[in-house]
Amino acid sequence: MAEREQVKPLAPIRDRLSINEAGTTQHPQRIRRRKFNNCCACLFAFLLLLAIIIIVLRFTIFRVREPVITMNGVNVTKLDLVNNISLIADVSIENPNFVSFKYSNTTTNLNYHGIIVGEARGPPGRAKARRTTRMNVTVDVITNRVMSNSNFSADFGSGLLTMSTFSRVPGQVKILKLFKKHVVVKMNCTITFNVTSQGIQDQNCKQKVKL
Repeated sequence: MAEREQVKPLAPIRDRLSINEAGTTQHPQRIRRRKFNNCCACLFAFLLLLAIIIIVLRFTIFRVREPVITMNGVNVTKLDLVNNISLIADVSIENPNFVSFKYSNTTTNLNYHGIIVGEARGPPGRAKARRTTRMNVTVDVITNRVMSNSNFSADFGSGLLTMSTFSRVPGQVKILKLFKKHVVVKMNCTITFNVTSQGIQDQNCKQKVKL
């Protein structure tokens, strides 16, 4: 007789249940691990994108640039060496920022050979974003201080009076109505006044900004 084929006995029911249970428990763990990795990758991508946006805004909109003050000209409205001399300075404030520049009262001192002979105050205002604002500042010169200076006779005889002005414009730049950046613009000008033509013959200005 042919030998009967040997039949391997089936594993006990208890062992088969333990194998199935192990398979069913490992599968959800792999799904949870995959979801966790995907969440971490999405979070990292979001933080990276947020950092890039902050860097771009930091060097564009959030970057505070220096306002530029320009002395366009000075006109003499009154020339009376006995009483006083009145000057009107035409000043421009250029705001290169993406937000407005709000400035308070401006002060201007007029000096003649180191002595203050005039002072003026300009009104507060606002320079719109990436715009230029112009204003007039009136300076009244105290002629007694000018004429009592030891250099006045020689300067007047040459027909040229050289004076210097110092202007200070404090203000602030507000970003998104949340962040404030205080700005102080200081400008020094040297002005040569022609007595004969009663006009400004030469001027040279330099400014310094404190952010």
